[in-house]
Amino acid sequence: MWRYVLRRLAQAVGVLWAAYTVTFLVLDYLPGDPVTAMAGAQVDSGGVDPALVAKLRHQYGFDQPVLVQYFHYLFRALRGDLGVSVSTGRPVTSVMGDALPPTLALTGLGLAIGIVTGASLALVATYTNRRWLRQGLLSLPSIGVSVPGFWVGLMLVQLFSFRIRLFPAFGNDGLRGLVLPAVTLAVLPAAMIAQILAKSLLTALAEPYAQTAQAKGAGRARVHLRHALRNALLPALTITGVLTGQLMANAVVVETVFSRNGLGRATAAAVNAQDIPVVQGVVVFGAFVFVTVNLLIDLVYPLLDPRITVGSARRGLSRRDAPTDPPAGGGELTACAARPAAGSAA
Repeated sequence: MWRYVLRRLAQAVGVLWAAYTVTFLVLDYLPGDPVTAMAGAQVDSGGVDPALVAKLRHQYGFDQPVLVQYFHYLFRALRGDLGVSVSTGRPVTSVMGDALPPTLALTGLGLAIGIVTGASLALVATYTNRRWLRQGLLSLPSIGVSVPGFWVGLMLVQLFSFRIRLFPAFGNDGLRGLVLPAVTLAVLPAAMIAQILAKSLLTALAEPYAQTAQAKGAGRARVHLRHALRNALLPALTITGVLTGQLMANAVVVETVFSRNGLGRATAAAVNAQDIPVVQGVVVFGAFVFVTVNLLIDLVYPLLDPRITVGSARRGLSRRDAPTDPPAGGGELTACAARPAAGSAA
């Protein structure tokens, strides 16, 4: 167990380092530099004193070679110092600290709405006996995945803000101002969770153990919720971990559409200003959230299916416990869905 946790922590550190390095190189490759962006004019245009720009470049270390800058910022980050924002002069931790709470509230509520909506849609669609209703419900996730998020936000604003006047269109106006952005952010995770969970449930319900449970007198609801759902959860749980990181990226678009203050708008402003310390701090934080959530999901796998060993949670079942039946839902992400957990069909 501890060897597995240490190995996953080492992988997480590698992901954080890679995200930090790629971000630094991409921003350094962009034309111009943060100093001229902050000054508001190019040196050769005559709008800024070249001596002042050279002084600022030396102050922030942008006159040094790329490798020197990279290791300088990297060693400071290892000590918990993410540097100072070039555009505002404030510490990066303070900039992120002010912008983070609204974004966490938005992404948390959006993820919760997405999980509840997607799981409910999948359960109802696979439980109903009415074929037309099942086909109609199963077609909704495809629509949700294909619709652009900014279009959903604009339609919600047009309907619920300008016509019905139920929710505010813009700004950080308490819980009422959080509803429309959270619903907009929840469309994609709800659609993906519903699509994957419904497919896994249909596959699990067709397995022999579900038929055996029904033959022993278990009702449809019991078979659906206790036997099939437990084995079908793993693919949906995996995609939820991936979507957590994607929600942080989608928050940039949603906060822009609804003119909300948060980490997304701070990131967009930092990218436009080529504020390397702020952008790197945001990227490292997003990578940290992503690897942490996925690590927790890896540790939850054995609790849902005892046949999965901790060391093989993402690679599939261990050789000793692997069933001969094909995995439900297909692929590595559903390795444990072929059969129920021990004693679940009894």
